[in-house]
Amino acid sequence: MRLYDFDGMFDAKLSEYISKHTGKYKESEWEDLIPKMYRQFGDTFIKSVGDTPNGFYAKMTDAELVKALSAHLKQGVPVPEFLCNAIESRSAAELLLPLLDAGGSEREYAINLLGSDERAIKKYMEILISPDSDEELKNRCVDFIKEKADLVIDEAVERYENGTEREYMLEIMSRSVIRNERIYDILIKEFRGDADNVPMHASYLAAYGDERALEHLYARIDEEGITFIEYQELKFAIEALGGTYEKERDFSDDPYYNMIQAKQVTAADIFGGFNNKN
Repeated sequence: MRLYDFDGMFDAKLSEYISKHTGKYKESEWEDLIPKMYRQFGDTFIKSVGDTPNGFYAKMTDAELVKALSAHLKQGVPVPEFLCNAIESRSAAELLLPLLDAGGSEREYAINLLGSDERAIKKYMEILISPDSDEELKNRCVDFIKEKADLVIDEAVERYENGTEREYMLEIMSRSVIRNERIYDILIKEFRGDADNVPMHASYLAAYGDERALEHLYARIDEEGITFIEYQELKFAIEALGGTYEKERDFSDDPYYNMIQAKQVTAADIFGGFNNKN
């Protein structure tokens, strides 16, 4: 199979263009211009190829596209965005699934291209519990699993009860659309029993969306001694479930509150990580 380094071709032309137009554009303008130039390059006829980059891949079958992806990765030839776009435009999920077992770059590309495709969710669960998976890989898999959580919800509950990746399983359970008393009880138990991770478990209750959790959230937010971070996430969870909390609280002794007041950090810096779970 003939492979072309389309990105290398583009970079060469880009360098030539930049050198001819030094000082013409500001850095921010280049940031907007370069992606547009790359897209235009996809429809530019290349004599040595006998086609445009997009046209070259359009002529391939689904199987040939996936083989080309593997070949690029194995031979160290940069994978052009045009190839990935061509694969995404097809129904190539069944052909991509075997790459999840390949590991390395092939697995990374397969995950990105498969996304939350239902056929990949169970495989993502296998990767999630594998001792060979690093945290970054696990987080990527969880992000996609959460979009189709009900497909693996029974397994998530079983894994949780067996003590396997419990925090990830809680996160998955919190995204279940089908209501389940066992899941609700687990989320409440963890919220009430884990004093060290109140913000995280409050975010799970907000994501799950069961209004019965409000009484537990109100009880916790009224407690003396909660931190400003806990207060903010509890208040967010209450509002997410349709409640309100207007009681004034004094956090003048809280270091995170004082950091925000001093504008050393923003609220988003501190709380964004929790809210992104939802």
